[in-house]
Amino acid sequence: MKIATQGRYVSKLTRDTLALIMAGGRGTRLKHLTLWRAKPAVPFGGKFRIIDFPLSNCINSGIRRVGVLTQYKAHSLIRHIQQGWGFQRGEFDEFVELLPAQQRIETSWYAGTADAIYQNLDIIRNHHPEYVLVLAGDHIYKMDYGPMLAHHVEQDADLTIGCIEVPIKDAKGYGVVTVAEDYRITKFTEKPEHPEPMPGHRNISLASMGIYVFNTSFLYEQLIKDADTIASSHDFGKDVIPSVINKYKVVAYPFRGIDQDKPAYWRDVGTVDAFWKANLELIGITPELNLYDEKWPIWTYQEQLPPAKFIFDDDDRRGVAIDSMVSGGCIISGARVLHSLLFSHVRVEERATVEDSVIMPDVVIGAKARIKKAIIDRGCRIPAKMVIGENEEEDKERFHVTEEGVVLIIPEMLGQNLHHVR
Repeated sequence: MKIATQGRYVSKLTRDTLALIMAGGRGTRLKHLTLWRAKPAVPFGGKFRIIDFPLSNCINSGIRRVGVLTQYKAHSLIRHIQQGWGFQRGEFDEFVELLPAQQRIETSWYAGTADAIYQNLDIIRNHHPEYVLVLAGDHIYKMDYGPMLAHHVEQDADLTIGCIEVPIKDAKGYGVVTVAEDYRITKFTEKPEHPEPMPGHRNISLASMGIYVFNTSFLYEQLIKDADTIASSHDFGKDVIPSVINKYKVVAYPFRGIDQDKPAYWRDVGTVDAFWKANLELIGITPELNLYDEKWPIWTYQEQLPPAKFIFDDDDRRGVAIDSMVSGGCIISGARVLHSLLFSHVRVEERATVEDSVIMPDVVIGAKARIKKAIIDRGCRIPAKMVIGENEEEDKERFHVTEEGVVLIIPEMLGQNLHHVR
């Protein structure tokens, strides 16, 4: 079967598409990182937020009409979008529009992903899209949505689901699709205990990426039907998609990535370990996710900060960073940073060491502190001489330690009750 013509589709097809990004989730598996912010607002990659990746994919794909549906502790997410994504031109019908839960139809919060869009049907109708592209707001990847839209039209589908191949042992955490040889979906199971393999691939399953293309009239019909179903949990994966597979044409679109010569990069950074690993992958010489790609830039809002600075050159007090990424506004003051990622405006004081760690913005690491295999959340002040990541039992008494030994620290764990959501 031919899967979507190669090439760019910045055309009438993308202009007639409205993208809706589901950004209302808490992301409980990220533990304390989502105590004061929604998962899509969590910083990633030294200067970005997770939401920047689907937003950038939309803009780079030529989809310039985007709605962002927010709910849980959305202030920092809303602020980020207002500051960094207001460059669209309204006179050309371009926008990134915020759609918070506001009880437009029901007197309740969004009950599920399908209900979130159902409660905004009047707004969607006012934009008159021919296609609606539904996206998860909490994954890291680059994707041109144009070929997927073209595939949807070529197949005369009612619904197309973006899918990625995953090892069958990991598939139980996803929505798993069963497909015929022509990639028509015959079954959709949300987080199955025993995932089914792809045809001809005993150890590989085809997992939903949470990316859906709907014909708009079909979407309206199914959302209204779901809203009238009392027993429904009003979720796409659990309710809407399984209910349409046998009656309508639902097809899979295998994700190929921007660079067809390389494996597709897609990360669900939904756990602390996955988040730590995905950030540190960026430090590699040739990481799978290329943030330096001028052809497919990741857009964001960033503060105007001076360049990073490394000071002192004494034998026991030398400011260096090795195999690391260091963002603007950082000062490495006679300290050593090894295989770590530092976000903006981090200060590492003299004779401190940071290794295998992700340091969020506005962190200060005191003199002679030692930090290893950690995630330090925004605004933390690490006291001088504090040791983190060398004694697991001591770390567990003070902080959160993952199964793989990553130490997560937020200001509250240090008695620094900042309660800010920047």
